[in-house]
Amino acid sequence: MSPRLDGPRTHIATSACPQGLTESDSPAAVAVPAPRRSTSSTSSTSDIGSAKGSDDLEGLPEIPPYDEVGALDARALSKTLFARLESLEEGTHEYAYVRNTLVELNLALVKFAASRFRSRSEPMEDIIQVGTIGLIKAIDRFELSRGVEFPTFAMPTIIGEIKRFFRDTTWSVRVPRRLQELRLDLAKAGDELAQQLDRAPTVGELADRLGLTDHEVVEGMAASNAYTASSLDAKAEEDETESALADRIGYEDHGLEGIEYVESLKPLIAALPGRDRKILSLRFVANMTQSEIGDELGISQMHVSRLLSRTLVKLRKGLTLEE
Repeated sequence: MSPRLDGPRTHIATSACPQGLTESDSPAAVAVPAPRRSTSSTSSTSDIGSAKGSDDLEGLPEIPPYDEVGALDARALSKTLFARLESLEEGTHEYAYVRNTLVELNLALVKFAASRFRSRSEPMEDIIQVGTIGLIKAIDRFELSRGVEFPTFAMPTIIGEIKRFFRDTTWSVRVPRRLQELRLDLAKAGDELAQQLDRAPTVGELADRLGLTDHEVVEGMAASNAYTASSLDAKAEEDETESALADRIGYEDHGLEGIEYVESLKPLIAALPGRDRKILSLRFVANMTQSEIGDELGISQMHVSRLLSRTLVKLRKGLTLEE
């Protein structure tokens, strides 16, 4: 159905946000303008009659239901609306009406751009919502006097906004943009080399293909591991038990308690007489028997036993007092 570009305006949309959306709006805060309902010209006039400069909307073409507007008709209507938008004051009801109408007329561009990312894990509704932000930015920046068709101007902005959304939100761990782009280059080069070589390429082969050093390739491959992360509560698919990942990678290290005791004993041992420290070293470090220690020091085995027992009691008492 071809809209009449010279007919009176018969469809009016009440803007939910008269000031329009700004570039700082987040995807969660952006709502696609609601479909406009058809009203009579009398009710249309009453809707905006109280707004300043309502006469600025007179003479706009008739806007049929958006699902009935073809691509060529949408382009022609958009040109007319852009010409009128340049003459309106930003922030007025009339400006918001024309701007929102442009958004709705060109939502097909967003859906087309979003279809390129249908294989991603994000819901298509979220991708379309982010793409709509790009469409709004394109509308705000478009200048009819440049002689460029609006779809040609808007598509890079819409796709760029969607790509920025994936770059900023889909990585489990935030990595520099350089490494994010390197991950994509490595994946593409790896697929091409795997087909040519009939095997997985080596780091050196990837480095030669991309003109990088081996270190840069290894860095990019390590950064790829940050794209997705597994939950510690997740169950392994090949594991028949009910244990979670956290149960398999974590355990209680009883050696930590021993390290704490060793660190507490160091000042106590340092305060012992030299012969007592020597006996402790020979018994617990060199693993010598009491008889061997006696032969080493020239004393009896019984004397070694008494000295060792007295030293251990002293150390045990010192630990108990510290605790």
